[in-house]
Amino acid sequence: MASSTAYTVRWGIMATGWIAEVFTKDLLTNPAVRGVQDVRHEVVAAASSSSKDRAADFLGKVKAPSSAKAYGSYHELVADPDVDIVYVATPHSHHFQNAMLALEAGKNVLCEKALTVTASQARKLVETARSKGVFFMEAVWTRYFPLSIQVRNLISSGAIGTVYRTIADLSLGRDSGDGKVDFADSHRMVNPDLAGGALLDLGIYALTWVFQTLYHVQPEEQKEKPKVVAAVNKYHTGADETTSIIVQFPQHKSHGIALTSLRVASDPDGKNSGGAAIRIQGSTGEIQVMGPAYCPLQYRVIKKGGDGGEVQVVDCPIPKDAERDGWGQGMFWEADECARCLRDGRKESATLPWSESIAIMEVMEEALRQGDVVYPDVISTDVYDPQSPLNTGKR
Repeated sequence: MASSTAYTVRWGIMATGWIAEVFTKDLLTNPAVRGVQDVRHEVVAAASSSSKDRAADFLGKVKAPSSAKAYGSYHELVADPDVDIVYVATPHSHHFQNAMLALEAGKNVLCEKALTVTASQARKLVETARSKGVFFMEAVWTRYFPLSIQVRNLISSGAIGTVYRTIADLSLGRDSGDGKVDFADSHRMVNPDLAGGALLDLGIYALTWVFQTLYHVQPEEQKEKPKVVAAVNKYHTGADETTSIIVQFPQHKSHGIALTSLRVASDPDGKNSGGAAIRIQGSTGEIQVMGPAYCPLQYRVIKKGGDGGEVQVVDCPIPKDAERDGWGQGMFWEADECARCLRDGRKESATLPWSESIAIMEVMEEALRQGDVVYPDVISTDVYDPQSPLNTGKR
């Protein structure tokens, strides 16, 4: 198990859906399985906005300690003095109001991606975290994978020269053959009331690769606001079904191409036969990352002019906890980052600073604007309402 001197973080889980279950199981894996000795995690509470029983069922499903408390409201969760940090696992339509509820209560917050529906909401969350003096981070788990760290280090070391272009794709081939996609109109993927659409749910991962390879690795003075050109196909519900974005960083002459769709697949056969999901192209070579973009397990480094023998293939498997039924999806690395930030008194992560979450949100907002995708006021407002139905579950 983790060292007895490991810094312990006590988590409260807001919402009880699938992503909350995956994340919480990762929290409860043995840190030693992934070689971590300095931090550890405890789950002390979970909340459902619909009922206490649902929260209790969730805690049982993830095998949380019997001491963990079940709440039937988010307000009760954020008022719990035993909770060090709240993980916001609600749909991204709800993130602004839910994260604000926790921040206003003085809680540290890890909020699922996409951080918000609008850039204004993201800026408000950052302003609130800063004024409250608490830690706040967007939960883009891919950023904290050892694979992502290795790729960023390769770029910074000049392994492929100057990087001029990144092409990244995360798409699901869910075309149903009748003009529709294989999601009910009420499903979060296509429902405007839940900020549905390919971009906010899937495309953010393509943009994550664009930003962490072209923006994040740049000196601070060169982290400029990019130019954005987008093409959007709208689904009949009003959400975006296919979105393609070109992001230009003029100062360092690089282009990022972020692709996402519900109609075609990045990986049609599930075996990466179609090639890399991400191509990071430099003046002296290329790094190819095999998909899916949100959970990549392998990358290749190809040197310019190589004869085939120059290709370096690196596998980065996700460690599993055999004593927890093989649990381990890779979400524990972002949780470890939160723990270390709390331990060290840092309010934001250097791996995904507040400014970068806002910059990515600005790109997505502009792309949706160009595609005339509009979401309801209740989920796009930047006015915090503790009694919003998004916080209370009451319509």
